[in-house]
Amino acid sequence: MHGKERVIAPLLTEALGLDCVVPGAFDTDRFGTFTREIERTGTQLDAARAKIAAAFEHEPHTRVAIASEGSFGPHPWIPFAPLGRELVLLVDRQTGLEITGHDATIDTHFAHRVVDGPAAAFAFAERMQFPEHGLIVMGCRGDQPAPDIALWKGIVAADALDRAVREAVARCGAAFIETDMRAHFNPTRMQAIERATVDLVRRFRSRCPACAYPGFDVTERVPGLPCEWCGEPTQVIKAEVLSCAACGHRVARSVAERPTADPGLCNQCNP
Repeated sequence: MHGKERVIAPLLTEALGLDCVVPGAFDTDRFGTFTREIERTGTQLDAARAKIAAAFEHEPHTRVAIASEGSFGPHPWIPFAPLGRELVLLVDRQTGLEITGHDATIDTHFAHRVVDGPAAAFAFAERMQFPEHGLIVMGCRGDQPAPDIALWKGIVAADALDRAVREAVARCGAAFIETDMRAHFNPTRMQAIERATVDLVRRFRSRCPACAYPGFDVTERVPGLPCEWCGEPTQVIKAEVLSCAACGHRVARSVAERPTADPGLCNQCNP
């Protein structure tokens, strides 16, 4: 379970009064692993929902279940920057309530290198705050990871890192080394999971003004703030729509800090 309950449970116990229990003999790796042995199918939310469904099957008398799922990759807009996304999902199967908390950050400790020996590996490890943050060493084909050839996970000791790199280099001519993104080996990621849980609590406490159902929050962002020069609509967000999953009540609110958009963000004035 990767120890996520250490940051999730105290927050949900204090804020929502939940008695959080980690199920015994429950394998979440079957829904996908960062180390590529098992590929995740579907989206983050799909994976979290699958974990919830399995938890309810595993613990048939449980009413509420919580799951989390992380995703890491290149940032869609910032060149050469990684992006980490965390999702924490709460489902009440009696009422049908489903609430998600989110966190997105470029402070991820998500990185990798292909190295030719221990010296390069330890230089990378130092930058990644090893051994507080664990590492993974794999074999490689060219510059691509090959965990089917060799794989060492959860490395937090210098001698273990040295041995793994030497063995991978002996087998492949190089070693693929990366940060271990599993929460119990990555304090930076654990902090992101905590922030996502705080966001979940915030959303739970946001009640629908029409029916008081939890989770009244932003479901849509509306672009179209007019350009300051030409008046044409831009892609700058002008409003957010909050909606209720129970009764469908919707409220639109303006989020623009100014009545018009910078012409530099206009496709007409700055194509």
